Amino acid sequence: MPRAIVGEIELEYETIGAQDDPAILLVMGLGAQLIHWHEDFCQRLADGGFRIIRFDNRDAGLSTKLDGVEVDFLSLVAAALDGKEVSGTPYDLSDMANDAFGVLDELGIEAAHIVGASLGGMIAQTMAIDRPDRVLSLTSIMSATGTREVIGIPDESLALLLAPTPTDRAGHIAYATEYSIWSSKKYFDPELAKEHAAISYDRCNYPDGSGRQIAAMLASGDREPALAEMKVPTLVIHGRDDRLLLPELGERTADVIPGANYLLMSDMGHDMPEPLWPVVIDAIHSHLRNSTSR
Repeated sequence: MPRAIVGEIELEYETIGAQDDPAILLVMGLGAQLIHWHEDFCQRLADGGFRIIRFDNRDAGLSTKLDGVEVDFLSLVAAALDGKEVSGTPYDLSDMANDAFGVLDELGIEAAHIVGASLGGMIAQTMAIDRPDRVLSLTSIMSATGTREVIGIPDESLALLLAPTPTDRAGHIAYATEYSIWSSKKYFDPELAKEHAAISYDRCNYPDGSGRQIAAMLASGDREPALAEMKVPTLVIHGRDDRLLLPELGERTADVIPGANYLLMSDMGHDMPEPLWPVVIDAIHSHLRNSTSR
């Protein structure tokens, strides 16, 4: 697959859909790869008349990894929970946003619709703050504003998020069932979760990158003052069953961003199972069309 070069960072990406159609850049979350935007989901988005771009963030998938750059992310998390400023990290969300713009540059795309999930939603928000001229619309899915006032991650979810994951293939695959804690209760399928974990492991297993990505998130602080001034058309999607980033965080995101639309999905957790794709895709298509008709 092609790669975009942004300074010393190389980013693996791929496109789906017609080259001349309006672009949707998909930004994935913590430690996740471009394949976590399922190809069928991407194709259905493209079928609405859009060109889909998905890519691996730095420190994930087949993009550049900052091997050997150490961060004590547990201490950083503790500092953040205590309300202390986090600094001295290898990069922050603005750097990751710049990476994403670099993918658009590689493709000769001046402006695109940006859709981000979880940490990817935070990167997408940062893109809209840093370069609103290049963001046609923002869709923030199961994400948050970065404010420390309402972190509220349940203890069991925080423990799972920060726990070291198995590095061997069999252990990694078996461990995938643990994520049922914050996944959609109605739709979680342990066998499907293990199948996806095997595909992800075989493409690239790189748990070290997640610590640096968490550090980037913590170092970037509260986006609410900037979001409150933002004029980018915004859709916020969140799941009522989300036990990692609670639904109050999605509601707060929509409240802070002027004119944002809020879609609360009754049976969605911190994932996007296939039975919910039609609602999510229809909402995104409608949002993007309304954004470009203004």
